[in-house]
Amino acid sequence: MKIVKCFFWVIYRIWFYILVALPILILFPILFISILKESWYPFFFKIARFWAKIILVGMGFVYHIERDQTPEKHKSYMFIANHTSMTDIMLMLVSVKNPFVFVGKKELTKIPLFGFFYKRTVIMVDRSSAKSRQAVFLRAQRRLKSGLSICIFPEGGVPEEHIDLDAFKDGAFRLAINHKIPIVPITFADNKKRFSYTFFSGGPGKMRVKIHEFLPTENLTIEDTRSLNEKARAIILNQLKVFNG
Repeated sequence: MKIVKCFFWVIYRIWFYILVALPILILFPILFISILKESWYPFFFKIARFWAKIILVGMGFVYHIERDQTPEKHKSYMFIANHTSMTDIMLMLVSVKNPFVFVGKKELTKIPLFGFFYKRTVIMVDRSSAKSRQAVFLRAQRRLKSGLSICIFPEGGVPEEHIDLDAFKDGAFRLAINHKIPIVPITFADNKKRFSYTFFSGGPGKMRVKIHEFLPTENLTIEDTRSLNEKARAIILNQLKVFNG
């Protein structure tokens, strides 16, 4: 029985990467054209949402999204969520219709095919470099001015398996305060259970998402960064406790 389970997990993981790569291969010409100009990004974003749905459905994930508040069209936001799985990217894409740009680690550019589009559409950051972190702010400012939103996983990476929610870094909150855009806290309940970074684990099933009430920043100053950070983290952590019973 153990051998059968191990075989299932190996095939399941391989199937995930097939689902990631196959739509990109099929849609490569359209995707390539959509990234030639920054102003065409909303079109690329629509294709990315379609790609994400294919992966989630193909993996047998049934996502359920509960919304306390819905983002308005043509407004910019700072979307944040807990980070536990490679599927967080896909689930974020299907959960939010407003075109947004991810801020992500540069290591993912090494993934064949996926990395080609990743480095051309994502604001990449090398967290060990102060110069790189500063460049993130400049690129994010340009995207916000063009009417897009930003998505950051504020834990700064995937925490160890036993940690429900790591400490948040301040970057997302400073950026939101500087540009007076609302913070949108989002809680992912089941991604770690369904497809964690532990190889022999996971499987099909439900993926619950909670989009919380937005946190306004209009009347905040940079001195409020830490309190805003802690408030957003508390919202997500409390929701995780509710989801986990």
